Amino acid sequence: MNKKVIALALLGLGASVAHAQSSVTIYGIVDTSLSYSSNVKNAVGTSNGSRFGLESGSLSSSRIGFKGVEDLGGGLKALFVLENGFNADTGGMGDSTRLFDRKSVVGLQGSFGTVTVGRQADFLDEIGSRYTSAQSFGQNGQKGAHADNLDRTSTGRNDNSVRFDTANLSGFTGSLYYAFGEQAGQTSAGQAYGIGGNYSNGAFGIGAGYYQSKLTNASNGFQPGNTDVKTFTIGTSYQFGPAKLYGAWSQGKRQALGNSAAALPSVGAARKANIFDIGVDYTLNQNLHLLASVIYNRMDFNRAAGSTLSNSGKVTQFNLGVDYFLSKRTDVYALWSNLRASNVTNPGVLNGAGNIAPMDDSTQNVIRVGLRHKF
Repeated sequence: MNKKVIALALLGLGASVAHAQSSVTIYGIVDTSLSYSSNVKNAVGTSNGSRFGLESGSLSSSRIGFKGVEDLGGGLKALFVLENGFNADTGGMGDSTRLFDRKSVVGLQGSFGTVTVGRQADFLDEIGSRYTSAQSFGQNGQKGAHADNLDRTSTGRNDNSVRFDTANLSGFTGSLYYAFGEQAGQTSAGQAYGIGGNYSNGAFGIGAGYYQSKLTNASNGFQPGNTDVKTFTIGTSYQFGPAKLYGAWSQGKRQALGNSAAALPSVGAARKANIFDIGVDYTLNQNLHLLASVIYNRMDFNRAAGSTLSNSGKVTQFNLGVDYFLSKRTDVYALWSNLRASNVTNPGVLNGAGNIAPMDDSTQNVIRVGLRHKF
């Protein structure tokens, strides 16, 4: 009898120890804002008008996630992250075709770094969050000015990907990324790869990332396996007392594009884009941040031989804002953005369902007042 009691006690102790060596965390962000947008095309696309509404994810995309880690011993850990994006204003899923559209990975972590496999972003996402307007004005408030996120600084994700991140090496971290095309008989079709690195030392930071993808299907005379997108970003920041200054230069190219016949092409039709993004985050006091940035994007387009239409265009976006932290997890904000276009259709400030943009190159002003809570 005593042996049975001792055995059960030992089993209970072992279960407690195993539990103590692993953990699962539920986390998320709920971000909703009241927005006003001037010059939004109407339902039939024949004219522009003002629009009022509620938007989800103005500063941070609303999400819920689950992450866990298990200590395997010897400095090795197993980990997973499952993250779903949703629209806080409607309760709907961000992507109705995927349960975990933002991230779905499992991996190993140790002194060598971290390896993860599944659906995930490449290193340009980190570069964007550190050195572009995405950090102050939200990824969903800058994608249009960044040529519909051609530079992937507002997150680009791939299925079937493998990512390796080094451990922190005296301030330097590096990353390698590969996504399988999974096409039988042609490995290069649909594949993608990337590389990046960042160095931080006190108030100073500098980083860069590169990404390239290849076609899965034939397009405009290009064949599967031919290069589709090539893009890189170089960014830096410096903390001057209460003011953090940041800036980035991106260049994105689309190889497999046909000729554009539109007098005002969309920014998504650009074969090449050079994007400059500079800004400041000024900490007025412990709770209040003053924000400002400018994004300038010059694009080139393919035109048919002999065309008299312009083969270049540009957009410029000005941003101003205030962000007040009620606590470490809750803040209220007010943001103003002005987006101007020349020789292209204005892509609109906000990225969201319904394409909240003008029908032409009209200047758009957007005001967002919102509340964000992290848990």
